[in-house]
Parts: sequence; C-alpha cells; structure tokens
Amino acid sequence: MPLQEKVINRHDSIVFRSLKEMPEIVISQGTVMYNRTGTWRYLKPVFTDMLPPCNNVCPAGNDIRGFIKLITAGELLEAWKLIKQTNPLPGVCGRVCPHPCEKECNRKEFDDSVSIHTLERFVADSNFGELESTNPVIPFRKERVAIIGSGPAGLSSAFFLVKRGYRVTVFEALPQIGGMLRFGIPAYRLPKDVLDKEIGDITTLGVTLLTGTRISDFKQLKDFQAIFVATGNAKSRKLNIPGEDTSGVISGIDYLRNVNNGVNLNRGKRTVVIGGGNTAIDAARSALRFGNKSTIVYRRTINEMPAIPEEINAARNEGIEFVFLSTPKQILTHNDKTIEIKFNKVHLGKPDSTGRKELIPVSGSEFSLQADLIITTTGEEPDLSCIPKDVKLSESGVKYQNWQIFGGGDVVTQAGSVVEAIASGKRVAQNIENKLLGIKIETETARKLVSFEDLNISYFTHQKTVHQPELQVKKRISSFDETNLKLPSRKGLQEAKRCFSCGLCQDCDNCIVFCPDIAVDKKDGDKRINYDYCKGCGICSIECPSNCISMVEEL
Repeated sequence: MPLQEKVINRHDSIVFRSLKEMPEIVISQGTVMYNRTGTWRYLKPVFTDMLPPCNNVCPAGNDIRGFIKLITAGELLEAWKLIKQTNPLPGVCGRVCPHPCEKECNRKEFDDSVSIHTLERFVADSNFGELESTNPVIPFRKERVAIIGSGPAGLSSAFFLVKRGYRVTVFEALPQIGGMLRFGIPAYRLPKDVLDKEIGDITTLGVTLLTGTRISDFKQLKDFQAIFVATGNAKSRKLNIPGEDTSGVISGIDYLRNVNNGVNLNRGKRTVVIGGGNTAIDAARSALRFGNKSTIVYRRTINEMPAIPEEINAARNEGIEFVFLSTPKQILTHNDKTIEIKFNKVHLGKPDSTGRKELIPVSGSEFSLQADLIITTTGEEPDLSCIPKDVKLSESGVKYQNWQIFGGGDVVTQAGSVVEAIASGKRVAQNIENKLLGIKIETETARKLVSFEDLNISYFTHQKTVHQPELQVKKRISSFDETNLKLPSRKGLQEAKRCFSCGLCQDCDNCIVFCPDIAVDKKDGDKRINYDYCKGCGICSIECPSNCISMVEEL
C-alpha cells in the first residue's frame, strides 16, 4: 500500500471540471515509462518483409507489390523504374502477358484479383515519354556477346548484359527488330509504337542491332566470346494429314507474319483455324478484321485451350465461332479454291503419359467444314540450322571451340509466352557473366510466402476490379486499332489501392494504435518497437492487415 501511494503522489492530480472533459474510455493520462514490462515477454513482434504470392510466381521476377505501392503514392515514374529493373518490356508485357500473378493473388479469395497486368501497362503508358539513362552503369568491358534473334529472350538478355557493361550485338535475319513480338502478335494487341519505344530504350543503353543478317555459321562470330541463340520457334509443325500441302493452307506463323506486314492473304470469306493457342486466336481475329467469317476448331474443350482466357473471350465477343472436340482428318480442294476439311469428333479419356487426357475417336462422327483459307496452328518448333550438330543448347551454356554458347527462350524452354522468354533471357545474361568472369552468384534467401489466411481482412472493403476500357466490337473488327484502351489515371489509382500489400507494411498504424504498452512508434516514416516495454502480447501482429509483423520466440 505505501508503494501505491508513492506512485500516485509522483504526479499532479487530474481534475475534470465537467463530464465533457472526461475521456470516453478509461485510460491513464500519466506516464507508464517507469514500468519496463519487456521482461515479461517470451515472444516478440518483428517487422518482416514477407513474400507476396504475385511476386513469387512472376517469371520475370517483378516486384509487383512494390510498383503497385508506388502507384498508390502517385510515384508513377519510380514505379516504371522499379519494373525496368527486372523487365525491359513493361508496355509489351502489360498487353500480352498471360499474367500468372493474378491467378495467385490473395485478393481473389476476397472478391477479384488485382488486375496486375493492367497496372503494369498503366505504368508503362504513363511513362511513354521516358527514356532509359544513356549513362552506363559501369564502364564497358572487353568481352563481347553475340545474340542471335531479337525476340523477347534476345532483347531481355541484351538489356541485362549491357547494363553489366558487356558489348552486345543482336543479329536479326528479318528486316526489323522484334522477332515474334513484331511479326507474330497483331497490332490490335501490341501496337508497334509501343514495341518500338521499348526497343529504343534498349538501344539507348548501347546495344548494337543488326537486321537482315542471318547467322548460318558461327565463324561469322569469331570476334565474340559468348553466343546466345534466341531464335524462338520459327517453324510450324505439320498436321500430318492428306491434303495439307495444297494451296490455301498456311501456318499461323506465316499468316501472322504477312498480316503484320500489311498483306491480306484471304482468298474468300471463310477461314478455318485449327488449334487452340494464342496463335490460333490471333489468326482468327486477324482474318475477321479482313472481312472473313472465322471458325476455330480445337481438339479438346475450351477448358484445355492454352490461349489466354481474356483473348478467348474477346474472340467470342467478336463473333468468332468455336468447334471443340474435333480433329482434322483430311483436306480436299475443289477447283483450287474452295476447301473441304474433314474432321472426326473425339471425346476425352484418361490422362496419358504426358498428363493430358487421351483423344478417343467417336465412331461415325465424321463431318466437314467448307473454307477458302485454312490456318494451321498446332504448335511450333525452333529452326536450329545455324547450330553445330554436336552442340546441345542450354541456359547454363557449353564450351565450344573458342566460344561459350547458350540457348534460351522457346529454343530451350518451349514455354511459349513472352514473359517466360524475358525471364529466360535474364537467366542467360547472368549465366553468361558467370562463365566469362568465372564467378557464381548466390541465390537469395527464401522468404515466407503470405497466404490469404495470414491476412486480417477486417480492414478491407469489397470492391470489384477495374476493367481495361475496350474499343467497341463494331469498331474493332474492322481495323487493327488497339482493342484495349488506355486506363484513366483515377482508375489506375483506384485499382492499385485494391492491393492487400501482402507481407509489407501499409502504414495503417494499427500497431501503434492498438499496442497497450505504447511500445510501437514511428521515426522518419519507419516503425520501431521498444522491446523494453513490449510484453509480446501479439496484438500488433493480429491487427496487422498485411501480416508484416511476425511473432518469434525470444532467444
């Protein structure tokens, strides 16, 4: 009792002159600093930068959470610079990436995934006038690297190598740089000014680009120490059915190359596209824009189609017809013009050795379609005619005569997406440096992944995703104008604010507000925990919306 009296007497009395002056809750208005309760603790809260699922699955390694947070702060230029640290083509990826990050977004368990690819494009569009700095990061080294192919893998590798100080020359057999980005994706999905701008960012850094230069023998590259083969999938696979070599049948790659050169190959009004990937969708939608009725025939169901779901939906909205569970059997030509294609219906059986369900023919199900043009898109393969027969390409590289030779992109991975090719090119750039300098880069320490169950969703409100505005169907099917339009700034900010910022402090200050020991404070924008007073109750961790505070055992 004497001790209690002594404590009370240390402070002036608090006098309330009216009810209005009294606090709404029972609190102490005196100091508690003399009572160091930190000794009670056996667990302590620690601010931890955890791994969000979007970052975890991005092939390019983008700091998605980081650039979205910069958007919410209105720092769009810094957001662009952050993306460019890991991906030289944000404007391209914002348009054509299959965005696996959105499939893993924790927000999808609450309402809808954050539209990450839309925000990446938003950042790129907002900084369309910005250029890469021409100042080299480090002085140029003596080593020279040759890159064969100027698609996404080649451009990505060139970007990261030149930033490390290597003299890089990109050799392209076609008259323009870009590979499948330029000649395989129609302008309504990827406008050429966007591609040209981001290629320009790479050349600004000092990369040499040589077009119309086909490498047929490595002796042409005697002045280089490393060679990266990034020629992509330039050859189409055959259907292997009777009649496919007739006129009026063309591969999807050749058809789209002509489309992107402004050539209309349509011979009539009916086009049939065989296949279910992005090339099939692009070919059918391009034929539609030339005034043709387009039909896509795929051997499986819509659920198995490898094309990006949004592109499939866009094709259906534009009036393209789909025929599923059908395999081509024979192509017949009448008067060298009208073509008849015979198909068999199939149904899906048990998974085979590849994990895909077997195609089982349905007896008596044969049917025919009439067409003026048939476009085959049943897969592509690389053209490796320039590679010595005893060289096996890999991202890790192999020594051959005087060169270190590497392969990447679809030549090696067969992943078939732009972002995967960019990621492959970046890995090869690192492997080239490792081999040329004789070093090994250690991998980053693994971080804990944040799940939806780790979040405190009480502090979030339901809000549907912001959709990219689109050109009206009636207008877009008659031209190659870009289908998806620019996102207004207020919409971009609105969508960015939907991000849970999983595993990263949102500056909500819940930890400060709820701490019963006033053990959390902020200095220069950074949170700090005063462990002299923290009892380890865990309230701060529980009330953190983003799960950036972990309770760890006191050592």
